[in-house]
Amino acid sequence: MNIIYPQIQNVNKVIDTSIKKDNFNGAILLAKNGKTELLTYTGLADRHYNIKFSDKTKFHIFSLTKTFTAVLIMQLYERGKINLDAPIATYYPEYKGEAAKKATIRNLLTYSSGRENKDISSPELIHQAYDNTIWDLDDFINTFLSEKLVDQPGTKFSYNNGDYILLGKIIEKIYKKPFEQVLKEEILVPLKMYNTGFLHHNDIMQNIDDGYVADDSDSFALHTPTNTYIDNLYSAGAMYSTPKDLLIFDQAVFNHTIIKKSTLDTMLTSNKELGDVALGLWVYPKKFGTVNTLFAERQGEGYGHSANWVHLVDKNISLIILSNTKDIKYLNKMRERLISAYYGQ
Repeated sequence: MNIIYPQIQNVNKVIDTSIKKDNFNGAILLAKNGKTELLTYTGLADRHYNIKFSDKTKFHIFSLTKTFTAVLIMQLYERGKINLDAPIATYYPEYKGEAAKKATIRNLLTYSSGRENKDISSPELIHQAYDNTIWDLDDFINTFLSEKLVDQPGTKFSYNNGDYILLGKIIEKIYKKPFEQVLKEEILVPLKMYNTGFLHHNDIMQNIDDGYVADDSDSFALHTPTNTYIDNLYSAGAMYSTPKDLLIFDQAVFNHTIIKKSTLDTMLTSNKELGDVALGLWVYPKKFGTVNTLFAERQGEGYGHSANWVHLVDKNISLIILSNTKDIKYLNKMRERLISAYYGQ
């Protein structure tokens, strides 16, 4: 659906170049005040069966999952069920890691728990944690996430999955329900996000996209990477969604439907010393030519899939880019070109 405003014509030129020059495959949605001004699909969701992208396609969104987890935590915060500055052990007393009584919920939300991050510390351990077998959640935490501290909590940013897997476990402990059930009951069902959910490695799911990796020397030469046991990514990266559903979530967050404005303000307060990370998002001022804005963004990537979600907070503009062939570095550059084109810069 393309409504041809002048700024959308400029955006379409960027998209056309990305398709013809760089073999972009995926979906792009741009909305203002929650109203979709552009939604385009290009390329194949499944190359084996020659299935094109469409409104029916469900995309792997990987680490965009973390923002859903953060919102669930913020709902608990505004209901008085969790203190962001309480240590992990307050809500998860069985946790055996050195961070238990030293790292807080806020530290987990900002990737500053100070843990060793054993699950991603080497290619061999990444394979063992995510690609080799299905782990029971408690066994996964005990094996990979219960390490010693290597930094004082709150002092150093270190991106990882484990902090958000621990948050998922804490959500389960407070609700006394599986994370997936809480996600449905607190976000997906109330918002009628019927094309969003939790992935399991043995799911037989219609209209789910396959991931492909481009050859470094030829963006048109694609191969299918080894897939993950996605269950192990859990509350850090195991979700799928669609551009339309992600816009619903975007508007529910930024228009205070599922969290209060005061809660959103807390969520969007970034820490400059930790690289502008906020609670579930990165938030920082950004300039496009003569246009100044406040950027809130979240990225996800894995096994040929990438997802890029940006919200211009002061302008209520939302941009969602989903691809099954391009990496996140490409999507980051693409979003800059798209937003610049939208503003005629």
